[in-house]
Amino acid sequence: MPETSSKTKHTVAFIGLGVMGFPMASHLQRAGHHVTVYNRTGSKAQAWVEQNPGARSAPTPAQAALGADFVFSCVGNDDDLRSVTLGEHGAFAAMKPGSIYVDHTTASADVARELAQVASQKQLHFMDAPVSGGQSGAENGVLTIMAGGESAVFERVKPVVMAYARAFTLIGPHGSGQLAKMVNQICLAGMVQALAEAIAFGQKAGLDMPLVLDVIGKGAASSWQMENRGPSMVENRFDFGFAVDWMRKDLGLAMEMAKRTGARLPVTALVDQFYASVQAMGGNRQDTSALIRLLNDKNKSA
Repeated sequence: MPETSSKTKHTVAFIGLGVMGFPMASHLQRAGHHVTVYNRTGSKAQAWVEQNPGARSAPTPAQAALGADFVFSCVGNDDDLRSVTLGEHGAFAAMKPGSIYVDHTTASADVARELAQVASQKQLHFMDAPVSGGQSGAENGVLTIMAGGESAVFERVKPVVMAYARAFTLIGPHGSGQLAKMVNQICLAGMVQALAEAIAFGQKAGLDMPLVLDVIGKGAASSWQMENRGPSMVENRFDFGFAVDWMRKDLGLAMEMAKRTGARLPVTALVDQFYASVQAMGGNRQDTSALIRLLNDKNKSA
């Protein structure tokens, strides 16, 4: 396969303009690539085009992918991913031989392997590449990306993906990126719950929690979650970031895989039920840090 120079400008498509995909596609446009976007809600695609002069939108994934060297996607789940790749209007139907489909959706390892096989039959390449870093990471172009696929394909993709990534790492064969993302989400589940409990404890004890977080953030308890979500937990703000609904979807994927492999996830299963309680309180689209609502009386009615 030919090498891809970081200075080479490509024809690319981006499918899915949610809170992650919208800024990711914009980074590709600013990097000088020729970008065509598709979004199920056409008004969002039009809004993206208005913010990115010179780019264009297409009415179907297939038309967005036509002639593209690279097609990227960031959609909701396995079914959404199949809907934008397969069938007569799916991207695979229009992609040229040798082109590469890079999926940033957090989905199952099974669908990644399934689509990699379909892509191969069509002389295409597929890479699962879920991301970590949240909305702010996408907006600032500093996402961490875990990839599954072939090393030669990874090397072709890397210079383009680095338009919105801080780190892009090949974990292993197809599906490995998704499995690594499950590991990431398992870590986050316990970490956010622990942070919520710590802050609620400190508030009940009458401590100046912004001061406490500043102090312990300089020690062994420091984490991205503490730095970025601790202050908003204290302020009872959850209308941003990674939604509870998305986290439950991700944890469901991890727990399903754990059943198949025999792994035990007792803390993850418990936190998943805490998130179910947040959903029952109407917190579906709130940030995952809304776990503290279950611990702090004044937050339960928020």
